[in-house]
Amino acid sequence: MAQQLTAYLGPEGSFTYAAALHWAERSDLIPARTVADIVAGVAAGDWSQGVVAIENNVEGYVVPSLDELIAAHDVVAVDQHAVEVVFDAFVRPGTSKWHEVSAHPHGLAQCQDFVTRRGLSSVPATSNAAACRDLTDDTVALGPRVCGDLYGLETLEQSVQDFAGARTRFLRVIRRDGAREALSSAVSGQQWNTMLAVTPTVTGPGVLARITVAFGERGVNMSSLITRPLKALQGRYVFVITCDGAPWEAPMRSLLAELLAAGDSVKTIGVFPASEDLDALVDPQRIPAGSVADTSSDEELQRGLLW
Repeated sequence: MAQQLTAYLGPEGSFTYAAALHWAERSDLIPARTVADIVAGVAAGDWSQGVVAIENNVEGYVVPSLDELIAAHDVVAVDQHAVEVVFDAFVRPGTSKWHEVSAHPHGLAQCQDFVTRRGLSSVPATSNAAACRDLTDDTVALGPRVCGDLYGLETLEQSVQDFAGARTRFLRVIRRDGAREALSSAVSGQQWNTMLAVTPTVTGPGVLARITVAFGERGVNMSSLITRPLKALQGRYVFVITCDGAPWEAPMRSLLAELLAAGDSVKTIGVFPASEDLDALVDPQRIPAGSVADTSSDEELQRGLLW
């Protein structure tokens, strides 16, 4: 039997590497240079599956991954896994003067307090592990703790991320023609999430309302909705929707039929077992500053919402 290879955003030691170990043995992992390379390699059959970061609960969706999955013809996600994100700051042994800091753009964004406090200039890297691997004498690298041992680095500071509890969600992607078999082994009673790309072919007032009403009328919970521009088309967008349920379940089948009947273009980006339940309540400290949750007068309402 041929070896089942799993591609991940390398090099070894990245957060994607940690996620890939959830689905494959270390000996079966293949580092890739970019997310585009992962998706293209899976589509071509160069490797049996790939692992891509899709969303961070501090910085939001990982746009390059999202765009690649939207554009992919023959690749679909069939599982998800979350990895806790903790950044350490590394330097080369024996160095003492640093002018720059390097990490993946999402890593830099999650460690802004450290970057500002140290007065460093940010230099984006293709991955956090690559920043550690390619570290120079005048640069600080931000990455997973394992990178210190992997690349012989000295730890300058531990846990330099701005928010405790940060997590990144990863998707396991395979060729679309293998999805039915991959999902058939799910346990009885499994709860599902589906990720859709819905592109209205006719736009105008009420298009988004029509789509969201269709979800509500069929009792399909929409947990996330974002927009991505259609490439090189001004003012035209694809709606990327994550919802509860699977395409083979009756409410979702009815929903998809209505969207198609309305002329929308619909693509399933992924179907995967649902993650753990969300907290029932949102911590008030996480709500955007200046939000109005309750008002006792019209004056307060105007001040809070209308400037």
